[in-house]
Amino acid sequence: MAAPLRIDFVSDVTCPWCAIGLHALEEAIARLGDERRVELHLQPFELNPGIPTAGEPIADYAARKHGVGAAELAARQAIIRRRGADAGLTLAERTHVYNTFDAHRLLVWAGLQGRALELKRALLRAYHERCENPALPDVLLRAAAAAGGLDDHAAREVLASAAYADEVRRSVRLWQLRGIDSVPSVIIGARSLISGGQSAQMFEQALRRF
Repeated sequence: MAAPLRIDFVSDVTCPWCAIGLHALEEAIARLGDERRVELHLQPFELNPGIPTAGEPIADYAARKHGVGAAELAARQAIIRRRGADAGLTLAERTHVYNTFDAHRLLVWAGLQGRALELKRALLRAYHERCENPALPDVLLRAAAAAGGLDDHAAREVLASAAYADEVRRSVRLWQLRGIDSVPSVIIGARSLISGGQSAQMFEQALRRF
């Protein structure tokens, strides 16, 4: 039997193209069925590590970081929502950009319990559907509960400590050293890179080449 095909999905919780890309990638994997076994590994990336817990209004953020005004921002958000709808997702109009470091710490912990993908989905829904702040412990704990199979007390202990902080920093740095500077980045078989929130069809075609 062939060894499982490794897929590394490098992403950030507040990246809308990551939500679209993960949804499409999962659909592509499902289309493979029993033809090929796949191991999906979620990898952390911080797009905005300096943003405080309270977040930053997206209009201020877009103007400061990208020089984007209100009209262009609205147009970009409309495109994202349309792409999300085409992929079967209902994405809200984002109002703020938030810090995601604690979310990544909790995802590392959830991965040790075999529940990283479930937590990732819950976090993406919390931010992209309900515009919740993934830097807040209450939001993270609700996502952990929604993921199922995760102990609430243990999740609280992770968030109250600095647990898995070094693991997140090392992983982010590793992907940066490998040339990843935007997300989502999908690495198939440790050698083929696909960037951006691509379609399920595109991911399926790429997976079938391995």
